Amino acid sequence: MLDIFEILGPVMVGPSSSHTAGAVRIGRMARTLLGAAPVRADIGLHGSFADTGQGHGTDRALVAGLLGMKPDDLGIPESFAIAANQGLEFRFHTVRLRDAHPNTAVLAVESAAGRKLVLQAASTGGGRIRVNRLDGVEVSFTGNFNTLVVRHQDVAGELARILNELSVCGVNIANMSLCRDRRGGAAMTVAETDQRIPREVLARIRTLYGVLGVTYYEKEED
Repeated sequence: MLDIFEILGPVMVGPSSSHTAGAVRIGRMARTLLGAAPVRADIGLHGSFADTGQGHGTDRALVAGLLGMKPDDLGIPESFAIAANQGLEFRFHTVRLRDAHPNTAVLAVESAAGRKLVLQAASTGGGRIRVNRLDGVEVSFTGNFNTLVVRHQDVAGELARILNELSVCGVNIANMSLCRDRRGGAAMTVAETDQRIPREVLARIRTLYGVLGVTYYEKEED
């Protein structure tokens, strides 16, 4: 059964839900996962994002998302000027990706403190997005849930320790995936949750043995 969002589409500044609303959400996701306002952004556009994105405002929408705007923000058309005022440097270029959705962007962003993140995500229609890669690791999440990303060593019991912290505070997992580069190497666990994760729980997960970094995306209000 279709919900009302699927019938009417998102509340947004046009002209296109895929090229504009979805692009804003991709930029906003990169900002959120970076954990700070980016000061530099290298943005690669693939497929129709590269071919027709400028005419559809994809470039301005991605920058708007990096500035923290939502799809219905009236400032989206002026995002380049706003970025200049806020000290965000950015550049666009074309990338060719194998087996990628035609509306795909690759954002390499950096904060003033020097933290860096590389995100590949696709705008899949109706303002929806899917994150496909994060810092070179294949992932799959949409931002429709609260999302916990834990980088950790591939050691026995690490996943159980992470999940136990969520369980004891009553957080239910909707979807989960774990990827690793090799046995005993670096791993990444992504857990989409029904409830928001309390800050104190995130703090405890950061202190677990073998955890290298924790990033948390809190879904937008419905």
